Amino acid sequence: MTRVMIVEDAEFMRMAIRDTLFRHGHEVVAEVADEEEAFQKYLEVKPDLVLMDIMTPDSVPGDMNLKKILNKFLVIDHEAKMAMFSSLGQQILITESTKIGAMGFIVKPFEPEGILDLLKKIAEPN
Repeated sequence: MTRVMIVEDAEFMRMAIRDTLFRHGHEVVAEVADEEEAFQKYLEVKPDLVLMDIMTPDSVPGDMNLKKILNKFLVIDHEAKMAMFSSLGQQILITESTKIGAMGFIVKPFEPEGILDLLKKIAEPN
């Protein structure tokens, strides 16, 4: 079982991800809509994995903001495991996020198997 925090501004997406994770035995320890809340909540719940949308309401398009967000998580916890997801038109940002420190990404819309494969790859012990 993986303990996951979801960072996504769209409530319907959080619900879809949460339901997929619950159905497959994972625990959602927090759901937040923006980065500032995510940093605070991360310290409270210490999840195994953060699933974060690249473009939340606080986001400024471009990789400078993305670097800042990922680096802040790594300062909070140098072993933080993060995976990013975003819409099809933003795939270049997702690729950049893996160079910065994200451990994986998935492009929306995604099937439940995509989320589960990502969790196996990143958070579950081999």
